[in-house]
Amino acid sequence: MRLIPRIYVRPFVKRQKNAAADAAVIAEAVLRPNMHCVAVKSAEHQARAVAWRSYQFFVGQRTQLINALRGHLAEFGLIVPRGPAHLGQIAGLLDDGATEVPDTVRAIAGLYFDQIALLTERIEELAGRPKEVTRENAEMGRLCTAPGVGPVTAGAVMAFTPDLRSFSSARNSAAWLGLVPRQRSTGGKTRRGRVSKMGQTDIRKRLIVGAMSRIGWIVRKGTTPDTRLGRLVARKPHKFAPVAVANKMTRIIWAIMTREQNYRMA
Repeated sequence: MRLIPRIYVRPFVKRQKNAAADAAVIAEAVLRPNMHCVAVKSAEHQARAVAWRSYQFFVGQRTQLINALRGHLAEFGLIVPRGPAHLGQIAGLLDDGATEVPDTVRAIAGLYFDQIALLTERIEELAGRPKEVTRENAEMGRLCTAPGVGPVTAGAVMAFTPDLRSFSSARNSAAWLGLVPRQRSTGGKTRRGRVSKMGQTDIRKRLIVGAMSRIGWIVRKGTTPDTRLGRLVARKPHKFAPVAVANKMTRIIWAIMTREQNYRMA
């Protein structure tokens, strides 16, 4: 079986759309010698993706509940910063007898807190599974040796990445994730645009978050060390540096997985 992305089949469409035309187009596309196909996932591989999607779904639901509660309380003049870290502040305002809020609002806020607590429990349960797997799975443990890669990011890589040996180079793996500039070259003149963002969004997001945590450590420290990362942060805009670091992390992951070695500081 060979799976072809529909964006690669589209250029072979001639006219109209029906079952016979679709079959002819697919047959024409699959015969191309340089056609890129999607790797067929195993049941275990797909199960990892289900667990990761469920984790994301519950996190999104919790965020919706928190924002809805903040919006309701804002109508009564109770302004609270965003994020789960400020739930205690919301509870403190509602428990304060001096706060002028109707009892109905307090009761409904209690329902919100119950749902948020339930989702938080499920999120922590799903987030704890990659940590347990990391201790048992050699590949995930190897991924966690890379800088900026934790159990959650390693779980995303294991869930959505095909066999990295199918990429001929580390740059191809970075291009698959959409962490390279968009090409608009012609006539022998190289023109590079913004980051393409055409790859796997879940892994790219986690890698950029990990890169921002590494950069944030340098910023909080107040000094830029004489390293590649320090020099990059010193000379590049704050939105450019995380993408460049994520690109480097992607190449490190490719080398780790293809060579089956832990990360070693150069």
